Amino acid sequence: MALYLKCFIIFGIFLLPAYFALAQTYSSNNFTITAPALYPGGYSSSDTFRLTGVISQFAIGTSTIDSFKLFPGFLYFPFVSTPIVTATAGTQQVALSWTAADASTGWSVGQYSVGQSTTAGGPYTFSNVGNVLSSTRTSLTAGTTYYFVIRVLDALDNGIATSTEVSAVPTAPAAPPTGGGGGGGSGGMQYYGTGKADFSGRAYPRSLVTILKDAQLLGTVTAGTDGTFRASVSSLSAGTYIFSVYSEDKEGRRSNLVTFPTSIAEGVTANITGIFIAPTIGVDKSEVRRGDDISFFGQSAPQADIVIAVNSEEEFFAKTVSDKDGIYLYNFDTVVLEYGSHSAKSKSSIGNQLISGYGLAANFRVGIQNVFAEIKKRVCSARGDVNMDCKVNLVDFSIAAYWYNRPNPPANVDINGDGKVNLVDFSIMAYNWTG
Repeated sequence: MALYLKCFIIFGIFLLPAYFALAQTYSSNNFTITAPALYPGGYSSSDTFRLTGVISQFAIGTSTIDSFKLFPGFLYFPFVSTPIVTATAGTQQVALSWTAADASTGWSVGQYSVGQSTTAGGPYTFSNVGNVLSSTRTSLTAGTTYYFVIRVLDALDNGIATSTEVSAVPTAPAAPPTGGGGGGGSGGMQYYGTGKADFSGRAYPRSLVTILKDAQLLGTVTAGTDGTFRASVSSLSAGTYIFSVYSEDKEGRRSNLVTFPTSIAEGVTANITGIFIAPTIGVDKSEVRRGDDISFFGQSAPQADIVIAVNSEEEFFAKTVSDKDGIYLYNFDTVVLEYGSHSAKSKSSIGNQLISGYGLAANFRVGIQNVFAEIKKRVCSARGDVNMDCKVNLVDFSIAAYWYNRPNPPANVDINGDGKVNLVDFSIMAYNWTG
């Protein structure tokens, strides 16, 4: 059924009703309407008016009309991840850095905007900073708590995602050293405290969250029943570090790394908030007969919206919700998939505010038979499993690397028991490597 629009064109004092069908061309002595159903679709102009044919909005898959929402076509799940923001206080300034927003399925990142306020929760004063991942806010008042958010803007400067709020307190300029008179005197000794980093975010309920610094184990913390976690690390020297966070679900599936560079200053705390670890995903079949269902399952934060992206000639999306334990399950009909190799990955969101990136992918084939996936059992290596998590991987290597050629290493790190950590221990670890 053709869709008709009724418009009224004012010429002088005359009100003329005009009817036209979409995606057709109409003309008169005064104007031309070309393909009004499409954007850009053409436009018409005169000395007094200009008409551009648009049936939807510029951003694919969304509308901002108060009375209705429009979700056209197959692009039902436009996506943009939430930046993870780090705020580091300095002398009358705060250095902000954030992870890049991952936008897809109809959205693209045009630039970022920094919101600043002296009140928790805002209102914020926003300033666009371009398509960059850091910004230093200067001329701030020492001792005053400042609150910041990072807003992601699309190509038309529409806000499409906002980070969680971070805060920092700028410091005062250092007092000049005092010296004695005569004989040159002696300068006063200036004391600097050590740096600190606070981490907070969401993982899987009661899961072990591991924090790495420059690929070395920094510490672990257990998430609560709601999936939230907090950790604090002190005694950090001033410098720039690459922190990474990952977790592991109840079935032993490990998440991908959430990584962010952070500058640490002496005597100040870097707040790294809004960490949202992507969900894990598994499949019940390594090969599925075309037209049969394949089950996707995994773990995320509790009561989170889960979007599953299935790779094919045309990407398909499915949506479900995790339960109170963060567990989700979706049965996908493979009749829409072509024969051959495929993969599936998932991401989470909570309240359209906190959005994770996509997690690690699970691979499968579409063929002529069903082959159930092998259940991988944990194999605890007797040697090389330094942190006793039933795996020998980068975490164990990082711990051992810290003790390399250092005196009195712990017994669990000194794999061959000769009182030192050297290449012999790493060779044993490599032999038992599980990844």
